[in-house]
Amino acid sequence: MLSNVGSRAQVVLPALGVMAWSGEALAAMGSGPAVAGVPVDFILFALTLLGVALFHDHTLKVGLAGLATISSYKLLFTGFAAGAGVAGLLGHFVHEWVTLANLFLLLMGFALLARHFEKTRIPVILPRYLPDDWKGGFVLLVMVFVISSFLDNIAAALIGGAMAHSLFRARVHVGYLAAIVAASNAGGSGSVVGDTTTTMMWIAGVSPLAVLEAFVGAGLALLLFGIPAARVQQKYSPILRHVHEHTHADLPRVGIVVLILAAAVAVNVVVNLHFTAHANAFPFLGVAVWAAILLSAGIRRPDWEVLPETLKGTIFLLSLVSCASMMPVEQLPLASWQTAFGLGFVSAVFDNIPLTALALKQGGYDWGFLAYAVGFGGSMLWFGSSAGVALSSMYPEARSVGRWLKEGWFVGVAYVVGFAALLLLVGWHPERATAPAAEVPAAEAPAY
Repeated sequence: MLSNVGSRAQVVLPALGVMAWSGEALAAMGSGPAVAGVPVDFILFALTLLGVALFHDHTLKVGLAGLATISSYKLLFTGFAAGAGVAGLLGHFVHEWVTLANLFLLLMGFALLARHFEKTRIPVILPRYLPDDWKGGFVLLVMVFVISSFLDNIAAALIGGAMAHSLFRARVHVGYLAAIVAASNAGGSGSVVGDTTTTMMWIAGVSPLAVLEAFVGAGLALLLFGIPAARVQQKYSPILRHVHEHTHADLPRVGIVVLILAAAVAVNVVVNLHFTAHANAFPFLGVAVWAAILLSAGIRRPDWEVLPETLKGTIFLLSLVSCASMMPVEQLPLASWQTAFGLGFVSAVFDNIPLTALALKQGGYDWGFLAYAVGFGGSMLWFGSSAGVALSSMYPEARSVGRWLKEGWFVGVAYVVGFAALLLLVGWHPERATAPAAEVPAAEAPAY
């Protein structure tokens, strides 16, 4: 047992270096007690993540213990952004309740959606139209990329995960899982309705055209991580060949899947376009998904049996998101392309919603660069984005930091090369947000 833990630690401990991309940056982002310039809050969070990585058979216990420890520490020593003591803790969760409620409803709802999708028989019909070699896996990643450009990245990742589960006989390589997450995050990075961070920029007065340039880096990154990921997956478990020529789709169930997705897309667009002032007041997206599920239950019964096990994973994931929301990210280094590049690594660990809000208040960024960095950068670790958090509820083996970094190494390489391509092909053209700081939404979804 000890030797096993030791071997994991040899992989995980270097990975934690990604979390502390520089001691100076961490020190700049927080206040209060610190060890070697690093706030104790971050250290406790890092220990929680280390516990998750080392003991991923007991992730729920580790996650809840970490949340209790961090909450107790802040109650006793530092307080919360909303104030000190129990009132501050309650105020913090009042502020975060929409984020947490949306994530809870989406994780539970999309578990049912994934089962609906599998029972449409589309995943076993799809190989008729996909290439039956590694290119089929790559086309699937392109589909996730496109879906995420107009739909929530959680939904895109879960749809991709459900398709991969059937197409690869339930044997999906962790590297390919990392690529699904990366595709969902990259696809949303250049669209103001594709990611919470870009929506925040739009609400703050940034032109949608200003973030569109993120697709330059994201598109190149998709090629760089998508091709090796597809090749690895094909070698690990080849895509199903044309063995279901006489299978027909369950059309009513297809209609249910379309209804759920259409409800999510419609609510996402309408709220962001016409009710931006209320976007942070209610979990519209999650409620829309569940309304569609309940309305269609009489046509095809959902697999309610998956919910108890899904609930355990959801509570664990919400505990990590809650821990991340308590981190004292209070200031950023001066705006520059170097800072934006570094924020991509930071967003692989810490909630990128407050990072984006702070960048908007600070101004001086090229918003396309920032959208790419904080949107795609979270893909480098499984807990760095809500897409990764959601997909890991479907594939628990993805909750290993060491395996994610080792088997999905091409995601980090793609992030660096994509950012370099933005610099060379587009160039750094900083602007300032037009909205005052008070109008910048602090959080909406944990889509990092």
